[in-house]
Formats: sequence, structure tokens, C-alpha cells
Amino acid sequence: MTDQIEEPKKFEPKKPVALAAPKDDPISADYLAKCDGTNEGYPTYVAIKGKVFDVSGNSAYGPKGQYHVFTGKDSSRALAQSSLKLEDCRAEWEDLDDNQKKVLNDWFTFFSKRYPIVGVVSTESASL
Repeated sequence: MTDQIEEPKKFEPKKPVALAAPKDDPISADYLAKCDGTNEGYPTYVAIKGKVFDVSGNSAYGPKGQYHVFTGKDSSRALAQSSLKLEDCRAEWEDLDDNQKKVLNDWFTFFSKRYPIVGVVSTESASL
């Protein structure tokens, strides 16, 4: 019996996308929450594994879009589980099984080829 080696997925967009270099600016959870596509003057962000992607140009993440549930928060767990449930949209993913972690990594690759990384979710609480 021969083991099949799965070809890695490339996730290349149909049209090439020129992306700025990834940034590692800290983005607070409070600010990220305002970046859900419903607050005028704020971009639309989705965080995956702590990295924040700017998805402002894609209406699927807008207020009436099918993926709006992922915006304004780290939705790693929901992406790993292929879930559109709001309660699954949270940052905790380390306890998931290997297959779900692979799905999450695939989503991270997919996003990283299409959307700029504008920062990282800050783990520090906001100062008073």
C-alpha cells in the first residue's frame, strides 16, 4: 500500500494582489471590535491566530455580507471549524484537533495571499 502525499494548496487569488509588507502594530481588542464594518470611519478587520487582516475592500465581510460574523474579532476557532456561528468566533484554537488546525492554517494562508496584515491583536489591557 502506497501512502498518497497530498499536494499543498496554493490558495493563489484569481487576480494577483499586491500587498504591503505585513505590520506588527498592536491593535487592541476594543479597537478591533469597532472594525466590524458597521462603524463609519473604521476599516473592516478579521483576525486569525492573532494577526489582523484588513478586508475592507470585500463586501462579503460588510454588514450584509455572508462572512460579516468574522469581523471585528479573532475568529480563528470558527474558521477552523468551518462555522458561521457567532459563538464560535473566538480566538481560542489551540485545543482543536490536528485536522481543524490544518483547516485554520489553510484559512490563514488564504487570507495572507489576499489581504494585508495590518497588525497583531494586543494582549495587553488598555491603560486607563
